[in-house]
Amino acid sequence: MSKPEPRSASASARFGALPPELFFICSATAQYIGAVIAFNLFDRLAPASVAWLRVIGAALILLVFSARRLRTQGAWTKDEFISAASFGIAVAFMNLTFYLAIDRLDLGKGVAIEFIGPILVAAWQTKSRRNAGALGLATLGVVILSGFELGNEPLGLLFIFLASACWAAYIVVGSRVAQLNRGVSGLGVGLAIGAVAIAPFGAPQSGPAWGSPSILVLCLLVGLFSNALGYGIEQSIMRKIPVRRFSVLLALLPVTAVVFGFLFLNQTPTFIDMIGIALVLLGVVVQQRDTLTSTSESV
Repeated sequence: MSKPEPRSASASARFGALPPELFFICSATAQYIGAVIAFNLFDRLAPASVAWLRVIGAALILLVFSARRLRTQGAWTKDEFISAASFGIAVAFMNLTFYLAIDRLDLGKGVAIEFIGPILVAAWQTKSRRNAGALGLATLGVVILSGFELGNEPLGLLFIFLASACWAAYIVVGSRVAQLNRGVSGLGVGLAIGAVAIAPFGAPQSGPAWGSPSILVLCLLVGLFSNALGYGIEQSIMRKIPVRRFSVLLALLPVTAVVFGFLFLNQTPTFIDMIGIALVLLGVVVQQRDTLTSTSESV
């Protein structure tokens, strides 16, 4: 007679069986809580400095949280260290360029345009007609959300396109880091290296933060929500699903950004924006059906 499964193991199995879309919504919520806090900090501290302190705060939180695991895991290989460093630098520059962009663009439209990076990764990984259809729907929705306003803020657009490229690198390199089996310690080490990489951009204007405990605490909260929680959840998702599917599910982020911009930043979506949101969600549903069909056929 087999022993009953421990309650903790059973709860963990049920938790792991939840759909990745649910985890994405949790990740997006955490990230854009952080983005709203950061946006409201821009009047007190330069966006580049907010981004730098965000990465520092997240690295410290993750390294403290994983300190015991870091001591017991053994030495890192050269490839592991390079992967973590590449990931951290991509994340840090993504944060930096994203904040420089949303200082000039609406949050929802900025994230929508930034989604070009994940779209290209998803297109590269697409293997079926249904996947292509899901990608097409999500892409059309993102284009609509961007509002086709490509000439109003040229500098903002430059920064958001750079953030988009970094986001693509984040997906590709992040999937490797997620497979290192080092938990969030790999994310913490990578972000610490990333913080050093963007220090020349963030440190020079960071003076107001060091004389204001409230600014430092808010930057720490931004790092906690946007990086430690947001990216920590995404790392867990990356271990379970293909890069292609992960890239399409990221279409939920522009939708969440529009919602947060409406609720907290007085950035009201138009009827056209709502059509864009509907198309993104439809693309995610089509992608989910393709995944379920593929799973049932392989059983």
